[in-house]
Amino acid sequence: MIIRNPHAQDVANVQQAAVVQNPDNPDELALFLHETYFPLSEEFAIFETEEEAEQTFCEAFGSPEDSDYYG
Repeated sequence: MIIRNPHAQDVANVQQAAVVQNPDNPDELALFLHETYFPLSEEFAIFETEEEAEQTFCEAFGSPEDSDYYG
């Protein structure tokens, strides 16, 4: 997934996460990241592979060497 730093909106990175059953609502899926469950929403850019996420990141922000966004 691609996630932005909530404290610095100009910082984003590719982060591994899991889509799992929401423990608070078993009829829904949730994103499990940093030992926390997040309800799935349009705020997250989720990809099947790390390679897909990195390619999309580079298309959106440029390569990590060329960008201040990679953090």
